[in-house]
Amino acid sequence: MKPKHIFSVAALALAGVAALYFARGNSSETVSMTPITETSIVQITLPATLSENAALGKTIYDAKCATCHAPNAVGQDGIAPPLVHGIYEPNHHGDESFQRAAAMGVKAHHWRFGDMPPVEGLTRADVAMIIAYIRELQRANGIE
Repeated sequence: MKPKHIFSVAALALAGVAALYFARGNSSETVSMTPITETSIVQITLPATLSENAALGKTIYDAKCATCHAPNAVGQDGIAPPLVHGIYEPNHHGDESFQRAAAMGVKAHHWRFGDMPPVEGLTRADVAMIIAYIRELQRANGIE
């Protein structure tokens, strides 16, 4: 076979593999990286989809948490830490830690951002939805 034909066959095979890969529609695949801004602390991979609870949690997070912790929980330099970070993995900061932080605030202990004040207007159910969102972001980034 001539080199030109080998290249054509290889290109067709590669195109076929790519078509199969993208056609399977695996919802656990990730779709994009968060943009890095001047204040972002980390860049994360976003999950392709969110569960119903996590989608609701994202809406609440965006309204109550993103001002400090930034959209998609990437943190803001000099303001608040990223929540998609190994420090906040479930075995170190369990769900109740998030509940308590939202309800009562928390003294600075891992980062130098100062103390976190309580977040007004959140119920335990609201925080549970926010936790679902954060945990799905964490899993998409290998934090489990």
